[in-house]
Formats: sequence, C-alpha cells, structure tokens
Amino acid sequence: MIRKHSSRLGFGLLLTALGASGAVGQSPLMSVGAPSQSAARENVGGTVDHDKTPVLQHRNWRYQLHSADVLQLSFPFTPEFDQTVTVQPDGYITLRGADSVRVESQTLPEATNSVRTAYAKILHDPVINVELKDFEKPYFIVGGEVGHPGKFDLRGETTATEAVAIAGGLKESSKHSQVLLFHRVPNGWVQVKKLNMKKMLRDANLDEDAYMQPGDFLYVPKNTMSKIEKFIPTSSLGLYANPAVL
Repeated sequence: MIRKHSSRLGFGLLLTALGASGAVGQSPLMSVGAPSQSAARENVGGTVDHDKTPVLQHRNWRYQLHSADVLQLSFPFTPEFDQTVTVQPDGYITLRGADSVRVESQTLPEATNSVRTAYAKILHDPVINVELKDFEKPYFIVGGEVGHPGKFDLRGETTATEAVAIAGGLKESSKHSQVLLFHRVPNGWVQVKKLNMKKMLRDANLDEDAYMQPGDFLYVPKNTMSKIEKFIPTSSLGLYANPAVL
C-alpha cells in the first residue's frame, strides 16, 4: 500500500511539472532561454538580433578598387617589369609577362597579393610595390522627396539619415517610413534595405540606421497624399457653382 501511494504521488508530481511547462509531451526545457519571434528583429545587414543590441555596423573603410582605377606596379629588383595598369570594365588588369588577375572590389593590400601570386609563377619570391595613382572618388546618390537630390562625395562614415540631411532634408511630401537603400553587390546583384526613418526620428533612436557605402543610392518615395493631391477638387476650381446663376 505504501508503494502504490508513493507511485501515485510521483506520477501526480510529474503531471504537475508538465502542466507548468505547457501541454503534456512538451519538454519544459523547450522554452528556457529561447526568444520569441516577436523579440527577434532583423537588422539592416540581414542578420537576426535576439538581444536587441544596436544593429548599426561600422564597415571596413579601406578603399576597394573599381573599374578605371589606375595602378603603378614597381619591381625594385626586376625593374624591367615596372608598369602602369588600368582596371578594366570586367575587373581585371593585364600584367606584362604574367596572367591577367581580377582586382575589382579588392583593397590595395589584397590586390598586391594577387599580383605577387601571378608573378610568382615566373619570378622567385617577387618583391612588388603597388600604388594607387588614380581612382574614382567615393560617392552616394540621394533621390526622391528631399530638398536637393543629387550625387554627393562620400567623405568618411556617413549614415542614411545624415545623407538625407546633406541632400537638403526630407520634404513634407516624403514617405519617410519606407526609405529605400540600394547597394550593388558582386555578380551584378543589388541589395535593397527598407529604412523607417519616421520611427527612428520620432523615437530619437538611430540604432537601425545604416552606413552609406560607395555607390549607394538612397531613394525617398512620395507619401500617398502627395500622389493623389492633384486629383482632390478645391473651391478655387469653381466646382461648387450657384445653380441660380445657371
């Protein structure tokens, strides 16, 4: 009798524990430390942020090579290979006596390693200095409902909200809850991020702001009222005429 009582008591405690964690059959460990879907938010870079840390990420500000950039290659011990090369539209540079190499989107140290690897096939442990002689100055473009849309130099770290301020600020006709940031990525793809500047400015919280990168295009669309405003009749149009005059 004592054993039966003990087993029933143990079974009752087990049911109580399962009931406290949810339905029977659900492990009480399933919800420990697991954030809810509403708690997880997606940041501007596409990664999920569970601990609500700021999503604003600093980028690597080393210059990345573009088409039409000009490089000076110097060979201290084999000067016969000294040359000036231009990054072609396909991203490659043509090397004297070696295979062409792709350097577009590489930093200068990365391009130096690429050139050194190419010449290592014909030179023993080559020493090469690569200098950037001419380059495309970084820029960004702001269009849409801003005071002065256009192309602007990208000087240092600039966020999307700062870019809008540089472009003359938001117009009253802007839909600043759905600002679009276009960024080109390798292989011809374009990344698009939607920024809710209305919320950021209202809450005085720029954690979800994004850093502009060279060549980025920021577009501020019109709000709905501005789109239909020209179709809304006003008294100045004489729509409400006096029937007695007719």
